[in-house]
Amino acid sequence: MRRFILDKKEIGDTEAIITGPLYRHMVKVLRMKPGADVILADGEGGEYKGIVESIDATSLRIKVSEQKPTGNENPGPKITIYQGLPKGGKLDYIIQKCTELGVTAMVPFAASRSIVRMSNERKAERVERWQKIAVEAARQSRRTKAPQISFAADLYHLLKKADHTVKLLLWEEEKANLLRETLAGLPVPDDVGVLIGPEGGFSSDEVAAASSAGFIPVSLGRRVVRTETAGVMILAILQFYWGDLG
Repeated sequence: MRRFILDKKEIGDTEAIITGPLYRHMVKVLRMKPGADVILADGEGGEYKGIVESIDATSLRIKVSEQKPTGNENPGPKITIYQGLPKGGKLDYIIQKCTELGVTAMVPFAASRSIVRMSNERKAERVERWQKIAVEAARQSRRTKAPQISFAADLYHLLKKADHTVKLLLWEEEKANLLRETLAGLPVPDDVGVLIGPEGGFSSDEVAAASSAGFIPVSLGRRVVRTETAGVMILAILQFYWGDLG
């Protein structure tokens, strides 16, 4: 049975009307027909059973037959990944895989060593694209909520708003704090924020600023991984250690 994520306001008590890109995906790509059973997720944890009732030139109508009980899809802490802007299409991959692993939010930002720079108009376009990637990855991985994607101008802007129970900074130059020992010394948090640098890593000034804002620099030991691997790796570790993985 196919699952689709809609805005909650688009799902009524008895029906949902699909238009726009999702309509085109369902009709042109998936070739859905009247009578097909579907599940609708409202992005806030609610799920609804429905059946495709009719299809016309611009919309698809779904009859909502049952609302499933709302549950907590992520019993562990909420996890936000702050990702230094990488080159090329790497962020598409990072968002997709982190969504599969249950990330709550992702905040790309222009680190001092980020090569890519964007205009405000370009940022808005990219955030819209990244959000679509997150929604599709959430649908495919059967999540009831897609992570929220936003953009921070730079590290110093995001540090003012990064309010988390536990704050971690992955830094290949850290020698004292190993990730395993750091996690063992912490209580189970409500939410976690993780800072990850771009290809060139963080500057010493950025590390100092993040440390002053409460982020704990941690090392993965002998493992030095690429920026597109770091988010997936730390999410898997945190979900296993504190969350619902395994």
